[in-house]
Amino acid sequence: MNTDLPGLLDKVAGLRVLVVGDVILDTYLRGVTSGLCRESPVPAVGLTSHLHQCGAAANVAVNLRALGAEPVLLSVTGDDPAGRRLRAALRAEGLDTGAVAADPARTTVTRRRVIADGQMLLRLDEGAEQPLAAAGDRLAALADRLLPTVDAVIVSDYGYGVCGPALVAHLAARRDSGPPTLVVDSRHPDRFTALRASAVKPNYDEALRLLEDTGPLPGPARADRLASFGEELLALTGADRVALTLDAEGSLLFERGRPPVRTFARGTEVPTTATVGAGDTFTAALTLALAAGADSAVAAELASAAAGTVVGKPGTSKCAVDELRRALGDTGKIRRSGTLPDWLLDLAGRGRRVVFTNGCFDLLHGGHVSCLSRAKDLGDLLVVGVNSDDSVRRLKGPQRPVTTLPERLRVLAALSCVDYVVPFDDDSPVALIGALKPDVYVKGGDYTMATLPEAPLVERLGGVVHLMPTVADTSTTDIIRRIHALRAPGEPGEGEQR
Repeated sequence: MNTDLPGLLDKVAGLRVLVVGDVILDTYLRGVTSGLCRESPVPAVGLTSHLHQCGAAANVAVNLRALGAEPVLLSVTGDDPAGRRLRAALRAEGLDTGAVAADPARTTVTRRRVIADGQMLLRLDEGAEQPLAAAGDRLAALADRLLPTVDAVIVSDYGYGVCGPALVAHLAARRDSGPPTLVVDSRHPDRFTALRASAVKPNYDEALRLLEDTGPLPGPARADRLASFGEELLALTGADRVALTLDAEGSLLFERGRPPVRTFARGTEVPTTATVGAGDTFTAALTLALAAGADSAVAAELASAAAGTVVGKPGTSKCAVDELRRALGDTGKIRRSGTLPDWLLDLAGRGRRVVFTNGCFDLLHGGHVSCLSRAKDLGDLLVVGVNSDDSVRRLKGPQRPVTTLPERLRVLAALSCVDYVVPFDDDSPVALIGALKPDVYVKGGDYTMATLPEAPLVERLGGVVHLMPTVADTSTTDIIRRIHALRAPGEPGEGEQR
C-alpha cells in the first residue's frame, strides 16, 4: 500500500493504460476586439491565432503521458480534416494513433472556442452522438488484443457513441481476465455498472442526476449535501469507489465500509481564465495511483493535487509530472514550533477555527488520511503535531520509527487537508497545545476522555476534544508485522543485523 504522495510519482512511471472513449478536437480561436459589428451589436474579433488541442479521452491520454505513463488510446474519429488535425495533435504530444480508427460515416466532434481579449465569447460545437458502425468491430478486436498488455483501463465517455452498449458489454465480458484497475469517467456512470469499476468519477451535477429521487439535500455547501450519500452512489454505479469532484471545493471519495475522505482544493486564487479538462487530469492521476497500489484516500489526494495544477491554465490543460512533484514537495507547511505565524497563535484575533491533532505518523496509511480529512472538516485550519524520532523511540521502542522525521513531515505536508505540520520533541504535545490553543483537539476513538492526558489542558484553554472513530483494519504496527511476515526465508527480521 503506497501512501507517500511524492514517492508515488515514481511508482506510476511506465504504467501502461488503455483509454477507451470519445475524442474531441478542442480548437481555440484567439484575437482582439475592434468594436461592434455594423450589421449586429456583437463584437468584431480580429483573429490572431488558431490552436488545436486534444480533448476528452484524447486529453486523458495526454495527461497520462505527461505524468510518465504509457497510454494506449482506443477510439474513433471521422475521416475528415478535423480527425486529421486531432491525430496530428496526438502525435505532437508523443502519442501513437494506431488504435484510433477513422470512420467515413462519422463526423469528428469539434469544439471551437472564440476568445478575445482574454474572454471567451462563444463556443461552436460540431458532431453529434453517432453509434459505431463498422469501426465497432475493429475496436472490440483491438480491445481484446490490448487488454492483456496494460496495467489499467480508463473508460472516458462523453456521450458521442464510442462507449455504446455493445463495446461496454464486450469489456464487461473480459473484466475478470483484464487488469484489476478500471476507472469510468462518464456523465452517466450508472450505465456502466456491468464493468464493476474500481472507481467512477462523477462531478457534482452528475451525482445530483444519480440521486434525483432522494429529495432536497441537506447542508450549505455541496460537499456537506452529498457527504451522506456515499452508499447510494456506490449502489447506483456498482463501483468499488466513487470519486466525486467538486471543483473549488475539492473532492469526496466514497468506498464501501469506510468513512468518506475529503480532499481540499489547493491554493486560494480564483482563476481568471476558463480551464478545460481538469476532470480528465483527475481521472488520469486517480487511475495511475490506484494501479500503483495506492490507498484509495491517497489516490484521491494525488488526483486532486494533479487537477489543482491545471486550474487557471488557458486552453485544454495537462499536468506534467515535474509540475506535480513541485506542488507536492512544497515545504511551506512545515514549521518548527517556534516559527508558527503570530496570527495563528493569537486566539482572540486569528478569526479561524483551528483544529489540532498529533501522532507519530510512522508509515502513513489510509486510516491516517481518512482521520485527517475528517478532522479538517471540524474547522478552518488543521495543524498536525508530529513526534520527533527520539520521541517515537521512547514511545514505540528502539526499532521505531521506520520512517525518519523529515520524510514523515514531507508526506503529511503533501496532503491537501493539512495546513501546517509541526514537529515536537517531548513525549506529549502539551507545550504545543499551550502555544496554539486549538479550538478543537482531535484524537482517535481508541482513547477516552479519561485516558487522554491532554484533554484537561485543551478544555482549560477553551477548546473542545473530539474523539474520532478510527478506520477498521488500519494500524502502523499491524502493517509492520505483516511486512515482517512476508519477508523471504533467511532475510533478517526485526531487531536482526543486516
